[in-house]
Amino acid sequence: MPFFSKIIKPLLALTLAAAVLGAQGCTKDSKPAEPSAPAPTAAAAQPAAKPGEPRTIALSVTDKGYEPSPVTLKQGEPVKLVLTRTTDHTCATEIVLEDYNINTPLPLNKPVEVAFTPTKTGKLVYGCAMGKMISGVFMVE
Repeated sequence: MPFFSKIIKPLLALTLAAAVLGAQGCTKDSKPAEPSAPAPTAAAAQPAAKPGEPRTIALSVTDKGYEPSPVTLKQGEPVKLVLTRTTDHTCATEIVLEDYNINTPLPLNKPVEVAFTPTKTGKLVYGCAMGKMISGVFMVE
């Protein structure tokens, strides 16, 4: 019985430690997306920018990640992202866009502006500083 106790107790302690640490890390809704109509993009929801002004796009960081995503952008059109993190239950406490040297902190419940101009077409993935465990997508046309 002492041998059994020496194995079970450490395993239970490790399991409990992993559960506690896992609850403190990144969170993201793990439900698979239902194949329905394509997700609306911010391109359809946002009005066109006035000439000479960047297009403004509002993004939120929620328990589900960066929303909305994907967002359609135009190559060469300046954009101003207004990001608001509304949860503390995420590792997405900043936005990282390596291709544009952007790594901007996102304080809780405070809008933060990030401006850039997409230079390449295609899929542009942005996310948290933990290897983009929580991420969003810009589709640049």
